[in-house]
Amino acid sequence: MFENNHENAGVSGAGLAENQGHEGEIPETELDLSRSPNEINAPADELSDLKGKYAELEAKLADMSDQYIRKAADFENFRKRMNREKLEITEFANQNLLSDLLPIIDDFERAIKSAELCSSLKSCRDFTGFYDGITMIEKALSSMLESKWGLKRFDSEGEPFDPNRHEAMLMEKSPEISEALVKEEFTGGYLLKDKVIRYARVTVLMPEDASDKLPLA
Repeated sequence: MFENNHENAGVSGAGLAENQGHEGEIPETELDLSRSPNEINAPADELSDLKGKYAELEAKLADMSDQYIRKAADFENFRKRMNREKLEITEFANQNLLSDLLPIIDDFERAIKSAELCSSLKSCRDFTGFYDGITMIEKALSSMLESKWGLKRFDSEGEPFDPNRHEAMLMEKSPEISEALVKEEFTGGYLLKDKVIRYARVTVLMPEDASDKLPLA
């Protein structure tokens, strides 16, 4: 009976020692990188390594934040510059055209002064010279606009009526024609690089047996 008690006591003592051994061991630490190194319970060498990585990440974050601020500032400056250039282009879009017109205006001024001088002299009858001068100015203007800017006047009188080019102001009938023709031109039509930018206003001559409706575009 005493032997059993001693055996039981031995077993119990061994178990107690074993339990005490497990309780005295230091459990492994699970690292949480979401916390700062100062909040992590880890060995000194591992903690030092984590602090270094944490400082490196902070430096990279600061650098990326600085780059973002610089890029945002550069983009804002670019946007302001583009808006300023767009405004300048809008305001000075016709500068070259107007510069080309200045010599023509000078010619008109000289022609007007010549006519005023002529009218002040009772013996002056130089109408032919004045007419020729104005005609030369008109030809020079038309030639410059066509060669440099693609603006060209198209002829209409005697041509078939074209609703894509002509705007009918009046209509007359004639038994001598078989299709609608332009009889007279009130204002000329103009093309800008083959595109109609102003219709010619015309009088249309219609066949005698035709209806009063003009062909549509």
